[in-house]
Amino acid sequence: MGFEALERVASKISAGRAPVYTAAHVLKALEILGSSEGVGRQGLARLMGLGEGVVRTLVRRLRGEGFLKVSRKGMRLSERGLQVLMDIKSIISSMELPETEITIGPHNHAVLVKGAAELIRSGIEQRDVAIKVGARGATTLIYRGGGFQMPGVEINIPTEIQVRLLEGFDVEEEDVIIIGAGETPLTAEIGAKAAALDLLKQIKPEL
Repeated sequence: MGFEALERVASKISAGRAPVYTAAHVLKALEILGSSEGVGRQGLARLMGLGEGVVRTLVRRLRGEGFLKVSRKGMRLSERGLQVLMDIKSIISSMELPETEITIGPHNHAVLVKGAAELIRSGIEQRDVAIKVGARGATTLIYRGGGFQMPGVEINIPTEIQVRLLEGFDVEEEDVIIIGAGETPLTAEIGAKAAALDLLKQIKPEL
């Protein structure tokens, strides 16, 4: 139910224009709202790097799905919204990374996708998805044989990067990590999450 819900909130309705946000932005909004006692529309817009008009549409869609509670303190997730977020986070998780020698941006954000290795071809697909939503690119790593590999490339992943990823994530064989790179922390995060969600819909189309 989780992935389908993200897609519904981000989808075009009737013949009108499509929203200027993606499923990755919807996930970011759920994370913000799920970790807050209450946030206003202006605060949400600032945290997401989106205009207030765009966020107004996003909030309306989230309320339409029954994902929001509104109180004097502001907006936060309803039980339904929290359940959707938990469903998604059972498969993907994320964290910021410092600048590395295997990525191409000053800011980096890593997303773990459980059990997705068989869906990875060259890694170019994930890079293209990330670029499409405003990131500089993305680096895809597969955890296999007790270490990280970059698909299609004979390269040794620096030990410090491997250690940081293993400490930050619960990594298992055949898991995938996508590292989004961007000019800002937010563009790196949205790029990585967009690429991860693109994989997720292939792994769990029923979500």
